Amino acid sequence: MAGILKVDKYQDFNGNDIMTSDGSGNITINNSALKNTPAFEAYLSSDQSITDATFTKIQINTEILDSDGNYDNSTNYRFTPTTAGKYYVYSNATAYSTVNNTLDNMQLAIYKNGTIYKTQELTIGNQETRRETMSIGAIIDFNGSSDYVELFAYCDVDSGTPTIESAFKCTNFGAYKIIGA
Repeated sequence: MAGILKVDKYQDFNGNDIMTSDGSGNITINNSALKNTPAFEAYLSSDQSITDATFTKIQINTEILDSDGNYDNSTNYRFTPTTAGKYYVYSNATAYSTVNNTLDNMQLAIYKNGTIYKTQELTIGNQETRRETMSIGAIIDFNGSSDYVELFAYCDVDSGTPTIESAFKCTNFGAYKIIGA
């Protein structure tokens, strides 16, 4: 035998709302432990030239989502979540040389508090190319006050200018809090 339970809110023993419903099927989760926030995703809005063979911060400047206003998209280009916990941090980036077939090496790095936390490297070697795309992701602990992450790229070219591409939002950066971790 099946039954139906109709309620407009779920509360804990102290009367705190855990979850509420507006009666139209729209549920609001009020418990922060059940939310994937703070969260953000942003992308590079125009190509960025970077210094050859040097880690350079990518100036990811156009927000798609910034749930709690924790991503600085105009000055430091960093995410500083105000809620402690584990977060999934990710990025995709496309780099190219302004001269055909001169890109030798590309690295994409997530920096935590000003130091490399994780990096991915693509060494092209004798098969030089003009354009490459990389992805990176990591689960990172944040203290909820001062910890931050930034995105850096490294490109080594034989000639021309190494450039991070912006077309079709191909260079992006994001993070979200992991529930239950």
